[in-house]
Amino acid sequence: MNKVFLILSSADMEVHKELTLRLALNTLKKKWMEEVRVILWGPTEKLAIENSWFQEQIKLLIDSGLEVYACKACSDEYGVSQQLSEIGVNVDYMGRFTMKMLKEGWNQMTF
Repeated sequence: MNKVFLILSSADMEVHKELTLRLALNTLKKKWMEEVRVILWGPTEKLAIENSWFQEQIKLLIDSGLEVYACKACSDEYGVSQQLSEIGVNVDYMGRFTMKMLKEGWNQMTF
């Protein structure tokens, strides 16, 4: 299967500036995979609200047609679920969702 989801959990901005966001966008634009999804999980959910550069990059991914999700359990703990929804992130419980994608043959990358 030619599908990938990237789990972004690192709070390290250098990882996102140099790697994750560029990889996600290029994978979509250059059609390296048929489908690409990004999942914000844990610290990156807070980062997407508190860091304006990171938030703009997430919006760019969404505007480019990439599906971006966030784990509701984590975002509820951080108190950012509503704010993530407002910027266009799909907020839902990710445990079952990611396991379903794996069973369907999606490839996973974690940062």
